[in-house]
Amino acid sequence: MILTKEQQALLDGEQGETMAKIVKTLVMYGEAFGAEKMVPITNEYGHTVISFGIGVMTPVYELYDRLLSDQAVSKQKFSADPRPLDRNVPSSFLQNIVFKFMYSQQEHYEEQLRKLGLLSEDAYTCACYLPEVGNVPARGEILSWAESSAVVYANSVLGARCNRNSGIIELMGSIAGFVPAFGLLTDEGRKADWIVEIRTEKMPEAQILGSAIGMKVLDQVPYIKGLNKWIGSSLDDSACAYLKDFGAATASNGSVGLYHIENLTPEAVDHGEALIRENAPTYIIDDAELERVKNSYPCIWKDLSAKPKLCFMGCPHMTLKQLTDWTLRVEEALRAAGNKKVQIPTVFTSAPGVIEAFKGTEYFKRLEQTGIILSYICPLMYMNNPLSKKMPVITSSNKLRTYTSARFYADEEILTMITKGVQ
Repeated sequence: MILTKEQQALLDGEQGETMAKIVKTLVMYGEAFGAEKMVPITNEYGHTVISFGIGVMTPVYELYDRLLSDQAVSKQKFSADPRPLDRNVPSSFLQNIVFKFMYSQQEHYEEQLRKLGLLSEDAYTCACYLPEVGNVPARGEILSWAESSAVVYANSVLGARCNRNSGIIELMGSIAGFVPAFGLLTDEGRKADWIVEIRTEKMPEAQILGSAIGMKVLDQVPYIKGLNKWIGSSLDDSACAYLKDFGAATASNGSVGLYHIENLTPEAVDHGEALIRENAPTYIIDDAELERVKNSYPCIWKDLSAKPKLCFMGCPHMTLKQLTDWTLRVEEALRAAGNKKVQIPTVFTSAPGVIEAFKGTEYFKRLEQTGIILSYICPLMYMNNPLSKKMPVITSSNKLRTYTSARFYADEEILTMITKGVQ
């Protein structure tokens, strides 16, 4: 790898052993993927995926203490993934004991993050790119982020440039101020490897469509045709909310870090089919294919006929529009079912900044009246509790379904279950 004089000086120890090791780590990371140079981070903010103070992560806390003692802090303010705990989310006495043990280092870890450069006390969300959070990169900006759903959104919808980094690597990039240039940071790496044709007779469920594409293309880049028929050709609030959930499913059910949508996402609008590599294979998705994919999801509940005890919505965190739309949908479904409150304990999760904005609308009290709990929690971290794994939990999030024991249902199925109940 060819380094600038300034980068080589850091590697040679000009700013101490700790910074030299950070740069060496980034060099080794880049060389593993064929990078020939480093490029400066140009976005104002970073994002870190590690948000939970789990007791067994002692090496991480020791590393961060070393960084802090040597004043190797981030050159960017950064947001972090959601907190793992919220007292408002239903949990048993035994679950709470396990949570306390699991996340015993939470306060200590959050203090480390504040000293390293956390954006604000409430900058904990997997959807850091939402306007209410304040971490929205511009098109073409180079990022050092980790969190698969955030990276794929930033690359695809916003047109920023970021690789699918791991936890800690992203922080090292923010400390150094540069990252290795490979993959999705390059023009060549952003070309489409697949053509995906949407031929459905109705709007495809975002989570299932993303799942199907992710499982087919894995870590490659798809160019998607026909989706704008259903979600329009403008990146308005509705389209962005759809793409948030769609992208998270491509990233968790596969390893997609970038997708292009014909006539909609920035690079597809500018370059069209010129983005597609020669001889790219085609994947056709119709209603039958989506049904096949949905039916392929396993359920690992011990009792497959168990009644759900909890429902999580918002993985990734819900947008302000989604909170408003779902309030209206739940109200209407409850009236139709003759019920005043949801029949299954239900948690909607969103970013603290979005929740604060939602509280300023008429819909906040209306959602409360339905019995739904609004939380900033990370559902994944809740489900990591061994006692939570044994619970029959339902969700319409393919990410949560993939990484936990939660059972997947489509949005309309979830709506029916939580408002009518399950017999």
